[in-house]
Amino acid sequence: MASQSRFLVLILTIGVFGIINTEMGVVGIIPIIAERFDVSVPTAGWTVSVFAIIVSLAAPILPMALSGINRRTIMLVTLALFTVSNLIALFSSSFGLLLFSRALPACLHPVYVAMAFTLAAQSTPDDPSKGIARIFVGVSAGMVLGVPFATWLTTHFGYEIAMSFFAFINLAALLATIFWVPPIPTKQSGFGTQIKVLKSQILWLSVIAFTGINGAMFGFFSYMSDFLIQVSELNFDAVSSVLLIYGLANIAGNMLAGKMFGKHRTFYIFATPAVMLGGYAALFALGKQWLASAGLLLALGVLAGFVNIVGQFLISSAARKAPDFANGLFLMAANLGTAFGTFFCGLFIASGDSRDALFGSWILLTLSLVCIAIRQKIAPRHGMS
Repeated sequence: MASQSRFLVLILTIGVFGIINTEMGVVGIIPIIAERFDVSVPTAGWTVSVFAIIVSLAAPILPMALSGINRRTIMLVTLALFTVSNLIALFSSSFGLLLFSRALPACLHPVYVAMAFTLAAQSTPDDPSKGIARIFVGVSAGMVLGVPFATWLTTHFGYEIAMSFFAFINLAALLATIFWVPPIPTKQSGFGTQIKVLKSQILWLSVIAFTGINGAMFGFFSYMSDFLIQVSELNFDAVSSVLLIYGLANIAGNMLAGKMFGKHRTFYIFATPAVMLGGYAALFALGKQWLASAGLLLALGVLAGFVNIVGQFLISSAARKAPDFANGLFLMAANLGTAFGTFFCGLFIASGDSRDALFGSWILLTLSLVCIAIRQKIAPRHGMS
């Protein structure tokens, strides 16, 4: 039984990797898309934006609405839709059709990922964070490795090969699901029971706290390349190397979090944003020294691997009766944090330079720590530790 659960989580991880590849892989090839379809670069950027917008809108609704459907059916439909959409993108002759291929599967992205978190948590009931951490490896790998690999494929072999790669990963996960995943009946609560969790003060404190932490992280990450170029005075090749190291450190952090978080949850939900705040302060002070910047970003990359585990625990533990809905709220908070954090930290750059983005991160992390402190203070009253 344990080996079957681990195999299911492995298939889910591959599925999440393929889905995140589809979502994020085009980030590095936007200029090539613009040239191929004869549109401006900002217009080509809608291939990313339309996907993200639909995910944000669907995340709090569809995981809950579809939670009564057999999990295997959800897996098959989602992976089939992602495979077909990548094939449409492969043969698209117009930019409008390409956008359609991006919008088509996006609504099921949060359904599959939320379900993957729920099933992974159930696979390790003694310490749910271990199973969830394995799914986050797929998320991180898709974000960290998907973008540079898709860019490399497109640059050396062409747009068609990159789209074929996205389709292949999703097809591989689909075939694995067809042959090796049995029907998985759901035990979710009804719609009304799930929606009642929105009355929880602890849930909203958790959502705000994670939105702030993720916003602080991505608020700086969005401008990290410019920081390394303008402040640390690295060249483009060195910047690419640092970004890759940061990403690999993130994956390592996911693995560490899976082993460490379950034993000291209260410590990590405070320590993660607090240490991030200190790390960003050190980066502000030492950013002009490239070696110090690289070392700090390596440490912050590992710490970033704890962020999603912390956020998922904060939100899911506040809505235990509605795990798919809670995971949908987690995905919504993650996307909102990414969007708002990038905007908010960008406001500080407008009046200074890329180093000033760290001021925005400090404010968001401080807000998160306040919310976590209030959450933990009132938790005993709600039967939570």
